[in-house]
Amino acid sequence: MTGSPDAPDAPDAPVTPAARRRVTQQDIARMTGVSQATVSLVLNGRADADVRIAPETRERVLAAIRSTGYVADPIARRLADRHNRIIGVFTYESVFPAGTGDFYHPFLVGIEECAEQLGCDLLLLTSAPVAGGRRRIFHRDNRLRLADGCVLLGRSLDRDELTRLVTEGHPFVSVGRRDDAGGPVPYVGADYPAATAELVHRAVATGHRRLAYLGQGAGPESHADRLVGFRAAVAEAGRTGTAVTGRHEPVADRSPAELLDALLAARVTAAFVEEYADGAAIAALARERGLEIPGDLSILALGDPTRPTPTDLDLTGFRIPRRQMGWQAVEVLTGLLAGPADRSAGATQRLLACELVDGTTLAPPRAG
Repeated sequence: MTGSPDAPDAPDAPVTPAARRRVTQQDIARMTGVSQATVSLVLNGRADADVRIAPETRERVLAAIRSTGYVADPIARRLADRHNRIIGVFTYESVFPAGTGDFYHPFLVGIEECAEQLGCDLLLLTSAPVAGGRRRIFHRDNRLRLADGCVLLGRSLDRDELTRLVTEGHPFVSVGRRDDAGGPVPYVGADYPAATAELVHRAVATGHRRLAYLGQGAGPESHADRLVGFRAAVAEAGRTGTAVTGRHEPVADRSPAELLDALLAARVTAAFVEEYADGAAIAALARERGLEIPGDLSILALGDPTRPTPTDLDLTGFRIPRRQMGWQAVEVLTGLLAGPADRSAGATQRLLACELVDGTTLAPPRAG
């Protein structure tokens, strides 16, 4: 029958939950004596549904949906309105073990809170296989397309997969700044260069002239950005006539004792540590040797602990806006999904300010 969407199909026996199979839109239509088109309009909440469908018919359909526990098939819903209201979350690193859970938890809280406010569900993509010690987004059975778009979490993301996401037009946003990969990568990151530079300025203003950066300073963008900020601030101090030196001490395959020996040999008075745990370990060893923190050595932490770090010191440094990064990553993603819009780097890339922490491990260096 053609014409009004309220026109009934041929009556059949009602389908009940006892049927023990998935209830379909066609089943709901048969139960209520309306067309499948009417059921679809009610489910999708189309703007014109109230005009085309009588209130009593709408309520009859909704009652049948409630009584059967009908759940719309996500693929069919996407075909209908192009959005599932499902946001995928893919993590390159495990986020739940006790050793790293505290670091990733605020990101996940922000993601969840924003998704809840927007009325979206989250799909944690955990079926990705591990290859070469790393999870992979793209694999034979990946479920990436079940979600409208995806938020990516991880200290370091796979460059080839980022390039594929960009070039194939998958809607996604990275938590953390990422270099271009076949085009601009949408991200919400922390402004590590500015926060690190501000700590350098504070140390110089306190009287420190021999500084050291302890960390990789390369690899993940978050590490490289910190070293960029450190070097820029040291250079800026030099241009103002202050004789400041800044050295880079790589930490790979070096013990806290080796790092401390290198700092003392170079007469460094302020150490900027990429990893909070390294700062705590060096501080504990220095005190064991009779040195005072911060009198003999100031230590500044460039971020939050990424693993449990027992210490009685309140390290001077900065905090990463992790909760806001997660929240705003969902905001940027939903902006990408909203339709034609400005997709330039300026519209899809955000850097958030870090919160400086005074702490107790920065003080003027001892005279001589």
